[in-house]
Amino acid sequence: MNSLASPVLRLRFPIWRARLLLLILIAWMLGLAARAVYLQGLNNDFLQQKGESRYSRVVEISAHRGRITDRHGEPLAISTAVESVWASPGDFAATPDQLRRLGRLLNVDPDEVTRRVADTRREFVYLRRQLPPEQAARVVELNIPGVFLQREYRRYYPAGEVTSHVIGMTDIDDKGQEGLELAFQDLLVGKPGSRRVIKDRLGRIIEDVESIRAPQQGRDLTLSIDRKIQYLAYRELKAALEAHRAKAGGIVVLDARSGEVLALANVPTYNPNNRGRIEPQRSRNRALTDLFEPGSTLKPFTVAAALEAGRIKPETVITTGAGRLTIGKATISDAHPAGTLTVEQVIQKSSNVGAAKIALDLPAQTMWTLFARSGFGALPKSGFPGEGSGRLRAYQSWRPIEQATMSYGHGISVSLLQLARAYTIFAGDGELLPVTLTRRDEPEAGTPVIAPRTAQAVRKMLEMAVQPGGTAPRAQVPGYRVAGKTGTAHKLENGRYAPTKYVSSFVGFAPVSDPRIVVAVMIDEPTAGQYYGGAVAAPVFREVVAAALRTLSVPPDAPTINVKLPPADAPVIKEDVWIAREDSGPRG
Repeated sequence: MNSLASPVLRLRFPIWRARLLLLILIAWMLGLAARAVYLQGLNNDFLQQKGESRYSRVVEISAHRGRITDRHGEPLAISTAVESVWASPGDFAATPDQLRRLGRLLNVDPDEVTRRVADTRREFVYLRRQLPPEQAARVVELNIPGVFLQREYRRYYPAGEVTSHVIGMTDIDDKGQEGLELAFQDLLVGKPGSRRVIKDRLGRIIEDVESIRAPQQGRDLTLSIDRKIQYLAYRELKAALEAHRAKAGGIVVLDARSGEVLALANVPTYNPNNRGRIEPQRSRNRALTDLFEPGSTLKPFTVAAALEAGRIKPETVITTGAGRLTIGKATISDAHPAGTLTVEQVIQKSSNVGAAKIALDLPAQTMWTLFARSGFGALPKSGFPGEGSGRLRAYQSWRPIEQATMSYGHGISVSLLQLARAYTIFAGDGELLPVTLTRRDEPEAGTPVIAPRTAQAVRKMLEMAVQPGGTAPRAQVPGYRVAGKTGTAHKLENGRYAPTKYVSSFVGFAPVSDPRIVVAVMIDEPTAGQYYGGAVAAPVFREVVAAALRTLSVPPDAPTINVKLPPADAPVIKEDVWIAREDSGPRG
């Protein structure tokens, strides 16, 4: 059959269609050639990156956190190298036996490992954080594709619970969460670096190519804390709480010359090395954050205000009558009616009536000004996060009964650190020292509050308070002259004073001839029978001062037989802890 007889074969297409198709093919080929020249000759970064992505990785280089040390360089917080195990879900391939052994090494259920790597869209997932290097090495020996190690650092606290409330702690990512770890986060934290490496298909590094960014290690922090004195303070405080079956307690030791905190401890406490569940009541730094009514430890400030105003002298006689003072419908009383007392004896015997009469002879503004200049009602600015400022109401709102009770420490709230700092006025020449938790190379100047002669006069009264006839003979230290004041107050609960719950305190300094340390002790809710500050808190002061002065190599300023305790049958000088009561109503 003649092929030309078919009508299909006789069909002719326009010539321009063939030429158009030819031009398109030529343009496509030229485009490919141009792209090849561009990628392989002019700009080969794209192909190089794609190729390197098969074997090249950028690895982060961890930076360790700065150390925290005591004033002598003893470590209080250090970072130790650990390894974290992670996986790339897309590359993870483990046999049942490998999976079982991996779970055993990580202390993780194998099913949990499988669940974590199930989502292959993810590129990174932790299997276990912060393993010891030797344990991590056994994970590597399993040779599981897609399982890798990452170097990290874990915080370790050598002193454990002894310094936990000061140092605080970090989280699993080494970020400060509490205490000075949080306050100085920016100083302590390092900046991680990075480097480029070549890995094989199992993720093992076979070549270190280049360093991209060098890590910046965290800076060290030197505290004012003396580790030996810190331990002494903690030990004695803990023993006192056990002996008196108390709820809680705190102690602060200050350098009387510089205002540096040499020790600060609280009980109950916690171990920051144990990352388990920590109860809030154990982690709270009570000495800085909790507020309480200081009781009679505030009487020296009332007397100082009156001395500064020229209203009294140390030998001025105050008539206390039968030990009762009625103001309106309320009555203030003394535990030991004494008739007449000198101002010195008002402090020595802790007379509420005497302190109230001295206060009521002053303008409210004069008394408020002395309290405010002593640091009450204001933050102590120690640098610790969450420190309390206390409560000092404006003098314009004071009623006479409130001014009277405030003279012996009721109706005002303070922190233990505030109270210790305020006593630097009497330990020195009338200057309030700035407190700090970090070591100072040079002491900072204090703020003048009272005249040196006033400070010296009150210092003498405070020394009388620890002698026989005072409220705190148990505060005496062999070989050293000491001075201080007891405080006993009912606890406030729901706006009312609890009749059977007390806060016992003592604040003092030594040696009197040249004060070196200030120590403040607070015991919360002693329940073993004794609750007066002279019986509960003063003995803690004695033991800490005796050991701390020896640690600091402070020479004695008194004979070793200077301690003079009252006879065994002598009555205990007590403080009346009732605030102000209506004669017909319940006390407290």
